[in-house]
Amino acid sequence: MFASMRRRKHWGWGFEDEQQSAENLRGMAPMLRERLGFEAQDVETPVPLEAVTLPEPRIAPPQALADICDTSTHERATHAQGKALADIVGALRGSFPNPPDVVARPRSERDVAAVLEWAADAGAKVIPYGGGTSVVGGIEARFDEPAICLDLGLLDSLHEVDPVSRSARIGAGASGPRVEQQLAEHGMTMRFFPQSFEHSTLGGWVATRAGGHFATLWTHVDDLVESVRAVTPTGLWESRRLPGSGAGVSPDRMLLGSEGILGVITEAWVRVQPRPAHRLSASVRFARFSDGAEAVRAIVQARLHPSNCRLIDPEEARFTGAGDGTAALLVLGFESVDDDPAPAEAAMVRACALCAEHGGDADETRTSAGGAEGWKDTFLRAPHLRDMLLQLGVVAETFETAITWERFGAFHAAVTGAAREALGGGQGLVTCRLTHAYQDGPAPYFTVLFPARRGEEVEQWWAVKRAASDAIAAAGGTITHHHAVGRDHRPWYDRQRPEPFAAALRAAKRAVDPDGVLNPGVLV
Repeated sequence: MFASMRRRKHWGWGFEDEQQSAENLRGMAPMLRERLGFEAQDVETPVPLEAVTLPEPRIAPPQALADICDTSTHERATHAQGKALADIVGALRGSFPNPPDVVARPRSERDVAAVLEWAADAGAKVIPYGGGTSVVGGIEARFDEPAICLDLGLLDSLHEVDPVSRSARIGAGASGPRVEQQLAEHGMTMRFFPQSFEHSTLGGWVATRAGGHFATLWTHVDDLVESVRAVTPTGLWESRRLPGSGAGVSPDRMLLGSEGILGVITEAWVRVQPRPAHRLSASVRFARFSDGAEAVRAIVQARLHPSNCRLIDPEEARFTGAGDGTAALLVLGFESVDDDPAPAEAAMVRACALCAEHGGDADETRTSAGGAEGWKDTFLRAPHLRDMLLQLGVVAETFETAITWERFGAFHAAVTGAAREALGGGQGLVTCRLTHAYQDGPAPYFTVLFPARRGEEVEQWWAVKRAASDAIAAAGGTITHHHAVGRDHRPWYDRQRPEPFAAALRAAKRAVDPDGVLNPGVLV
């Protein structure tokens, strides 16, 4: 029913017309051998959608909702799961163990409320769906009851722009490109670019407390949210639009990170800005990753607030082509919306001086994209690259966390060591970058690459994931800095949160969702 000119792939990342040919994939083998140190395997081709058989839907929509619902194989398959390794591996081979029975695309909040009412009457559960980019099992129907996937994609309009307060009211279903396209017509930008930007949505960002473009200061979507509106099974939840408030527990904060268990986010007021008038970038090389980390700490504690301050270890720099593997690379950037470039220029000069004090060697500062963007381009294409690597028999997966500065050195060694040990002494890489940095600590982001044993990729990865997650928990880190909890992180999240808070969250869910309709198995 929901036909469009460009369809999403039924497996992996992106659109059907982005699927690489087997010949192109084989052409990557020499590069992989050179950069990874092990051979790629023969190309595995995806099982075509025509060969996929899903179980029959267990429920049918009422006549009043029939025109917004779809039970086709393509819609159910593409809404069956997110983009974690298990999702990609299964879909590549035509396996969709938990497809929704029905996909509903509401056109209004009234439709959202009607779907929630239908679900409660039918004994079904509802999974709010943004862009389907969860990497933690956040949108899978891992329960026995019938499942309705509520795709908010049609609620994607820019409703209002306030140029005085620099804020905008935007529908929750707007994808990253859609957000920016509509704001650009008003000379504005949200300037929020997570790696999933191409497909993830505003509502998904809010529901998962996503991390975005700014490496310092405005690191999470939390910092850009002015108010939120959601439909719950018991009524409308809308916070007052304010620049700040000390009036008790924040209704915005309760929805931020709620992952669809308290209500269906339908729109939000967010803080926007004019496009940057000045952008400066520089690449700084350090002989040791630890020296680069100390430089990052000096920069953020000097409160220079760079927009980009991402430190990549030598192995990752080599694999991504941003370096030759002999040095860690700091991608440093400053930007300003003011006509005067002097403040940004002064901040860059000071940041480079702090880098030099810690042994850094900076390239010439550039006022446009510059050489530092080579790594950034690779970073933004990483989800596509991961799919291609999987087809060549290489597992590439990530995990991320945050820790305070005084513990970072030992933390990095412990987590990296646990991941490498879980690889069993075999071939593979474990790399680290700092994606975000705060006055009191960094957010390390780890990448693991290793040769797949076909048919056992998920078990291989989870051996690493469990070991690394246990090491993170033991060392006092968070199970996630910006990937959310979903179902996959629940064991470690349950250990991390205080039990009285867990009881309070369960009570809040009972209050707004007494029948337990919304996204069961997540958070509580």
